[in-house]
Amino acid sequence: MSSLGTFVWSIADQLRGPFKPHQYGDVILPMTILRRLDGVMSAHRDVINEVLHSTDNDDLRDVRIRQKTGLGFYNSSPWTFARLLGDPQGLQANLIDYISGFSKNIDVFDRFKFDDQIEALAESNRLLLVVQRFADVDLSPEAMPNAAMGDLFEELIRKFAEASNETAGEHFTPRDAIRLIVDLLFAGDDSGLTEKGAVRSIYDPTAGTGGMLSVAEERLLEMNPDAALRLYGQEINPQSYAICKSDMIAKGQDATNIRLGNTLSDDLFAGQTFDYCLSNPPYGVDWKASQAAVKAHIQDAGERSRFPGGLPPISDGQMLFLQHIATKMRPVHEGGGRAGIVLNGSPLFTGAAESGPSQIRRWLLEHDLVDAIIALPTNMFYNTGIATYVWLLDNQKPADRIGTVQLIDGTAFWSKLPKNLGQKNREVSKKDRAEIARLYAEHTEQKHSKIFSTDAFGYWTITVERPLRDEDGEIVRDRKGKPKADSKLRDTENVPFTWGGNEAGTDARDEVISKYFASEVLPHVPDAWVETAKTKVGYEIPFTRHFYEYVPPRPLEEIDAELNQLVGEIMELLKGVER
Repeated sequence: MSSLGTFVWSIADQLRGPFKPHQYGDVILPMTILRRLDGVMSAHRDVINEVLHSTDNDDLRDVRIRQKTGLGFYNSSPWTFARLLGDPQGLQANLIDYISGFSKNIDVFDRFKFDDQIEALAESNRLLLVVQRFADVDLSPEAMPNAAMGDLFEELIRKFAEASNETAGEHFTPRDAIRLIVDLLFAGDDSGLTEKGAVRSIYDPTAGTGGMLSVAEERLLEMNPDAALRLYGQEINPQSYAICKSDMIAKGQDATNIRLGNTLSDDLFAGQTFDYCLSNPPYGVDWKASQAAVKAHIQDAGERSRFPGGLPPISDGQMLFLQHIATKMRPVHEGGGRAGIVLNGSPLFTGAAESGPSQIRRWLLEHDLVDAIIALPTNMFYNTGIATYVWLLDNQKPADRIGTVQLIDGTAFWSKLPKNLGQKNREVSKKDRAEIARLYAEHTEQKHSKIFSTDAFGYWTITVERPLRDEDGEIVRDRKGKPKADSKLRDTENVPFTWGGNEAGTDARDEVISKYFASEVLPHVPDAWVETAKTKVGYEIPFTRHFYEYVPPRPLEEIDAELNQLVGEIMELLKGVER
C-alpha cells in the first residue's frame, strides 16, 4: 500500500471501539471524497464565491462556474476543512452544513448516509479527531493527480472489503488489467490517437468505482494530449457509484453521465451508442432479479433488443453483459465502435448446440463482431485465481481481420508481485502489456497467436440412429417399411463446419455431413443413418485446445531407474532406524 494510503487507513484507528471494522469504510470513504472535493475547489474559491454572490440561479451558477474554473460542481457554504477546525463546538452542525452546500449534482454523500455517520462520530467523541487527521492530508490535484487518486480509492476499498469480509473484486478491476484492455481497445484508432481535438466516448455498464473509465482517459491523453474522452458509466452499488461519480466530477467530466441502477433490467443510456465500451461484469452471478425486466425488454424491443443472441442460464449473467456492450457500440454508418469485456472461461464453450450460450456465440460470430480473445494470466484479480479472458469486439474490422478471430495466449506474460493482494499475486507489467499488444497488432500465426475464420468455431450436431431389432435380430419396420430407430442406441456427433477442408461454411451442410458420416460413422456402424430433422447448429471456442502442446511421457527406463533409486534411499533410511 502507498504511504498516503497507509496514512488514510491509519485514520481508521480513531474509530476502534465505537465502530466495528466492517463500518470503517462508511466513514473513511466519504471523508476521503469530501477532502478530495475540498482540495479540488481550493484553487478556485475566490472565483466560485464571486459567481455565487452574483446570482441565485443554480443553473446559471453551474454554467458560469464551469466556464470560469472548468469544475462541474461547487459548494455554496462558507466552510472549508480549515474553517471547520476553527469551531470545534459547532463541528457537527457545520460539517452537515458544508455537505448540504454542494451543488445538486453531488448526491454521493446521501449514498453513504453520511449524516448518520457524522452523528455517530460526534456521539463517540471521534468527529474532531477524524476531521483533524483528514485536514492534514493534501488531496488537491496538484498533490494528488487523478491517477494516484484512483489508486488510493482502490487501496482503501480493497482494505475495507477485507475488513468486512466482502469481495473486493466486485468493486473494481486491477489497474494493470485495465491498462492492457485499454491499450487493446485503442489499437487501430489512428485518428483518435493523433488528430488534434479528437473527441471520443467510452461507456462502462458495470462502472464500479470508475477505474476503467479513469484509466481509459489517462491512457488516451498520454497518447494524444489534444484529444478528449467523454466518460459514461452505470453502476448498481450505491457506494461504488458515489466514488465513481465523485472521481468523474473532480476530473471535470459531466456528472450526469454517471448513473445509478441495474444495467440488465434498466439501461439508463437507452438509445445511446459509443465509440468504445468496456466492462468487467461479475462472474457466475445469477440474474434472477432482472429476469422479468430482461424478458419484457426483449418482447418490446424486438430487433432493437440489447440481447439479440438469446438468454444464458439464469445462474450466470456474463453473456447478457457481453451482448449488451455489443449493441452499445457506435453503428458502422456513424464510424463504428469497439468493445472490451473481461469474462471467465464459461462463455467460450458452455452449452450444447442451440442452447442459450451457443446461440449467443452464434450471433456474435455470424455478425463478425468478435475481433480477438486474449487469455490473461491466472491470479490477476483480487477475488479469484481462475482463468479469465478479454473479448475484443469490433463492428468495423480492418480488411485483413474481416471474417476472422484472433486467439492470443497471454498466460505467460506476467510479473510476480512482491506481496499478494488478496488472491492477486501477479501483474501484467508494462513490458508484458507491450508484448501482448504486439501479438495483437501483428495479427499473425505464431506460438502465442492463432488466427481462425469465424466458421472454424461452428459445428452441426447430428443425431445418429440405429435400427430397432426383434428377438431374432431382424430390423423392425414401420408401415411404410422404414426402419424404426432404437432410442437406446441413439447417439450424437459434432461435425465441424470446416471438416474435410470445407470453406463454404453452412452452405455446404448436407455435403459435409454426408461425407463425415460416410467416413467417420458408417465404417463402425454400417446400419446407422442420420436423422436430418434433428440436426442442430452450435458454436464453441475451445481456446485451450488450440494452444495445447503435447509433452511426451518420459521413457519407462528413466522412470524405473528413478524408482529404483528412491527405493534404495528408503531402504537405507529403514536400516538406520533398525540400528
